[in-house]
Amino acid sequence: MLAYGGGDAGAFETLYARHRGGLFRFVLRAVKDRGVAEELFQEVWVRVIEARGRYAPKARFTTWLYTIAHNLLVDHWRRKGLSLVSLDDEDVASESANPARQAEAREALARLVHALEALPAAQREAFLLHEEGGLSVAEIAAATGAGEEAAKSRLRYAMGKLKAAVDDN
Repeated sequence: MLAYGGGDAGAFETLYARHRGGLFRFVLRAVKDRGVAEELFQEVWVRVIEARGRYAPKARFTTWLYTIAHNLLVDHWRRKGLSLVSLDDEDVASESANPARQAEAREALARLVHALEALPAAQREAFLLHEEGGLSVAEIAAATGAGEEAAKSRLRYAMGKLKAAVDDN
């Protein structure tokens, strides 16, 4: 980001290529609507572009980027009152063409989706920031404005509930 702020347009392309997949999945799973997700995703990058001259690294770029996304999502939820997370059936990636294994994987995914949607918003967000954004507990705390112990607790509870849901046959 510092290189981009210094005028290196190629640095933006590198940042975008590195972070676009995880960031888009995070936003999409948060808003459940591809069109809305695309708008919010673009807005995150507009804000990155607008901040290039004043960016000061106080944390990892990823933390800063997901903080922007978090803030945009919070604004969106406040305006619309939307729930957070959705996963598509398309996310099921089968390791084999075995129909029984595919059915089992879809059932496990359905349990995961249901459990993910049932999580309190703060736990769901902590989980997605960790899994999609690769953020540490400290970075989740920084991105969401929560204390580090609160972020750790949210992530721990989310992981426990999701594991129990997937393991529950």
